[in-house]
Amino acid sequence: MPDWVPQNARHYLAHIEAGLPIRALARAAGCHASTVLRQVRRIEAQRDDPLIDAALRRLGTYQRRSPSFGPEKDHATMTAIARIEETEIDENRLSREARRILRRLSESGAVLAVAAEMDKAVVVRDTADGGTARTAVVDSAVAQAMALKDWIACDAPGRISRYRITALGRTALSRLLAEQESRLRGFAEAQTAFSSGRALEAALDDTEDSPQRRRSGYALSDSPLTALARRRDKTGAPFLSDALVSAGERLREDFELAQVGATLPPDWDLSQPVGPDDPRAPLRGVEGARVRLARVLRDLGPGLSEIALRCCCYLEGLETAEKRMGWSARSGKIVLRIALQRLKRHYDETTGPGGGLIG
Repeated sequence: MPDWVPQNARHYLAHIEAGLPIRALARAAGCHASTVLRQVRRIEAQRDDPLIDAALRRLGTYQRRSPSFGPEKDHATMTAIARIEETEIDENRLSREARRILRRLSESGAVLAVAAEMDKAVVVRDTADGGTARTAVVDSAVAQAMALKDWIACDAPGRISRYRITALGRTALSRLLAEQESRLRGFAEAQTAFSSGRALEAALDDTEDSPQRRRSGYALSDSPLTALARRRDKTGAPFLSDALVSAGERLREDFELAQVGATLPPDWDLSQPVGPDDPRAPLRGVEGARVRLARVLRDLGPGLSEIALRCCCYLEGLETAEKRMGWSARSGKIVLRIALQRLKRHYDETTGPGGGLIG
């Protein structure tokens, strides 16, 4: 059974699917039988949740492989096992996807929409004009794992169920982000011992004035773009339209997919060609995200690319960005809007209208 499965779910499946007694499970776990009984009853009460029920049905197939079911298994069961093993997630993938999805769910008004019999779940959030915008897409298997671990919860299951991040989910997100930061810093220290590590030092410099410190002036639930989108100009219109916010989120997706933990290294020459000659040529995976990121930063140019990276990717507050870039007060939001307009034009020209969100 996958490592990410919580202990209470393991006890439930061992008792329900394999028929193991409560007392035997308690002896193996080194706890009282009433503890295991409460765990089993709690999981049983959660089976009305569509994601949890689907996760338990998937994991039940693993339990039915145990020797207690005998060496002979029907063809349908073996086929189901093979199909599930092909798509099953591991601990590393769950952590990587959970960082991305839980971060999106931490934004104001964000929910995870799950439709019955669909292979994907979608994160949507409310926009300033009263509509909704899609911010991420995740495999249903990952959503099932997050629900089983109580990171997300559904208030009213239905044809389209809506899940919100829980207190445990916010705690898990903080832990996952801290672990990622620790790995990045440990990797940087190891590289410095063998090389100059100029790019990594720029990425992970821990001095107070370093723009790469990745300390945000905003909470995850209130990024600089969403905060600006709620502001109104003199005419009463949103200061940032949904299209501009989507362009900024598109840049952030490429930034995270490329696993870039820093701004551009000082020796990266943006005047050189990047990737295929055709800007509309399909680019996939991590390398494709790096190529797209390099292209858009080269298109924005100095100044605009830096403010876009700081506010869209590093989630720095406008006041912090203005101070570190030496700009006058209250000038950052104007320059940021110009950068987002240029960013939207770039995505419209290369991926078509709407920016082509990855999900």
